[in-house]
Amino acid sequence: MLAAAAAEEDAELSAEELRDAWPLLDLEERSDGLRVLPREDAEEFFIGLSPADQASLLVHFRAGQRRQWMRLLEPDDVADVIQTAGTEHRGMLLGLLDAPTKKEVLALMAYEEDEAGGLMSTRYARLRPQMTADEAISYLRQQARHKVETIYYAYVVDHDQLLLGVVSFRDLFAADPRTIVAEVMETDVIRVSDEMDQETVSRIFADNDLTVVPVVDKDGKMKGIVTVDDIVDVVQEEATEDAQKFGGLEALDLPYLQSTRADMIKKRARWLVLLLVGEMLTTTAMGYFEDQLKVATVLALFVPLIVSSGGNSGSQASTLVIRAMALGEVRGADWWIVLRREVFSGVALGLLLGGVAMIRVLIWGSWGSYGEHFVLVALVIGFSVLGCVLSGTVAGAMLPFLLRKLGADPASASAPFVATLVDVTGILIYFGVANLILRGIML
Repeated sequence: MLAAAAAEEDAELSAEELRDAWPLLDLEERSDGLRVLPREDAEEFFIGLSPADQASLLVHFRAGQRRQWMRLLEPDDVADVIQTAGTEHRGMLLGLLDAPTKKEVLALMAYEEDEAGGLMSTRYARLRPQMTADEAISYLRQQARHKVETIYYAYVVDHDQLLLGVVSFRDLFAADPRTIVAEVMETDVIRVSDEMDQETVSRIFADNDLTVVPVVDKDGKMKGIVTVDDIVDVVQEEATEDAQKFGGLEALDLPYLQSTRADMIKKRARWLVLLLVGEMLTTTAMGYFEDQLKVATVLALFVPLIVSSGGNSGSQASTLVIRAMALGEVRGADWWIVLRREVFSGVALGLLLGGVAMIRVLIWGSWGSYGEHFVLVALVIGFSVLGCVLSGTVAGAMLPFLLRKLGADPASASAPFVATLVDVTGILIYFGVANLILRGIML
């Protein structure tokens, strides 16, 4: 009786309910969830999963189930799944495909995952330039039965697969039935190379407001198309990776809840150890000025204020520059322009923050908080904040350019890393200014 009730309750499971519970379910429970969904809903749900989830399910399914699920996926999605599953499952998954699909998938897997060739679909609508509009529409109708990626745009190629132009379905319908495709097509086609980085491809989509772009090889031969839904996934992936790096950790290979505890600790620990070593330099710098602190203990009160002002300004500058680089607004050759802008900004912000800090010290000092030389202490704090904000701003802005020059990801110039770097220079600036102003008086 209870088993029947449970079965009835399972049968009423909706795709939305399964999607909400999905991160909390193990593989067996996920498999059961797909089984109780209506077939059409289950197929749509499976197609919408990430390659990592699809791969883990395909490996988990019984041998008899795998083929029917795998054949729901387009070749470009199959390539992603096989690459995600790892080399140990590659042969088994490829064996689920028919010969033509297998050939397409192997061609896609020859590209790196972050290249246009790794993103593209090889199933696109194609036409010959000498077809009439009427013939082209009939031919597109035939191609639509073979699940081309999009029917709204057809690419005109010659016998050598050289890309000649593009024509929209709408233009074909509007044209005279006897007009040849060569007279209707657009020849000025925005295209990307098969080896182009996915970030550059996403930028081309954004700059030109595209929904689909053709992919060609170095000889101009048509290889496939990249659609906007693929780019949405790329943008989300790149933004997530940059956000994680900027938070001071290595980018996770899997979603948060799917990452193992060991992997999570490893990727966070490396950066934390590096940052700890950096902070040790701050301790060393503080120890170098130990005698000054003993004589003028009031200086110790303002150490957090000084170093945080530089760290905050550096984090702001690095965030702005890294994002501008990601959007293509700033190139490596623009470092001098950025430097001039950030020096001006650093001075302006330093004067503002230094002035606020001086006013604070003067007000508290007039009540006797910082001794008889509180005006000199206020000058030390004001000039130190100015110097720290300026140095932090310049360091935060230039570090991404340096990392790019060295071939590293500019996003690695994370806020914690910049703040740690600026802490050391902040201590040196602070006590350097203190020695200049207070020597012979308080020091």
